[in-house]
Amino acid sequence: MGFPGDFLRTRPVGHDGDRHHRTPVGGEPSHRPRWVPIRSLSERHRGRLLAHLLALPEHDRYMRFGYTPSDSQLSRYCDAIDFERDEVFGIFNRRLVLIAVAHLAGLPTATEAEFGVSVLPRARGRGYGSRLFDHAVLHARNRGVETLLIQSLSENTAMLRIVRAAGAMVERDGGESLARLRLPADSLGSHIEELVGDQVAEIDYRLKREAVRFTASAQDKSTPPAPK
Repeated sequence: MGFPGDFLRTRPVGHDGDRHHRTPVGGEPSHRPRWVPIRSLSERHRGRLLAHLLALPEHDRYMRFGYTPSDSQLSRYCDAIDFERDEVFGIFNRRLVLIAVAHLAGLPTATEAEFGVSVLPRARGRGYGSRLFDHAVLHARNRGVETLLIQSLSENTAMLRIVRAAGAMVERDGGESLARLRLPADSLGSHIEELVGDQVAEIDYRLKREAVRFTASAQDKSTPPAPK
């Protein structure tokens, strides 16, 4: 398969004149959105990130973390995220609710990083997990990461399908699996793709934010004053 950032490289042309296309990570159907705005999160999004995690039902928490963390444990996990060291990406809906989140955690060895993802139940089936995985691969390779690690429950077939389609080697140990994906070196194309994607996602976020503010303002004006 190709990697994010390789799209600027010359593609071979088949006998029928059509250029070969990059197979989507996860082997998902071609009707999924061709582009999804994925925004990098920062310290000021910590509250929205916690709200996303708390909205995950028990089974989703179990599949994401390998156990079922309580609300307080999720709060501590969220508080412990170092946005200077790690990278956290999110997909916002039009109400600025985080419906999908990926955490690219830095490891002691600068050449490795660990990937984790969660998607709210109502946002499943849209290829968001695969999109976030692609995005994490792109950011990781542009920062010199050579190996991406994905720890997953062996029963999490959706996650394992994504990483296997990307070419990862999966080692299974009972109920747990560890996937290792070797990443190619960064390229001019990978840096351009990240830059353009980040800028467009920022514009998308600002437009949504202004729409939310406008809606809230309009609702305030239409609300009759409370009786005295």
